[in-house]
Amino acid sequence: MSTSTPPRIWTSTLTPKKGEMVRVRAQISHRMETGLRLDEHGQIKPRDIVTRFEAHLGEGLLYAWEPGPATARNPYIEFTFLARESGELRLSWKGDDGFTLEATRTITVQ
Repeated sequence: MSTSTPPRIWTSTLTPKKGEMVRVRAQISHRMETGLRLDEHGQIKPRDIVTRFEAHLGEGLLYAWEPGPATARNPYIEFTFLARESGELRLSWKGDDGFTLEATRTITVQ
């Protein structure tokens, strides 16, 4: 299982005007092992990938992504949304072996 290093999160603004486009960039540290490679003893390395990413603002789902085994180590994601209401921006990652990671930012629409 991957370590729980805090994700790196960047938002273009935490205090957007109503209707303003907000850009979010996020990256986590994760090895993204495909389960197809062999270790030094010729044994298959167990699969360990991120299988789901979700971004919510309040109760609403903004963005969802289901990365696969071909996704690079330390997955990076970028998306935008229109600021319509204030709330907690919640980013969550889930993966193999019970991997979970979550980060939050407060968005306050002006």
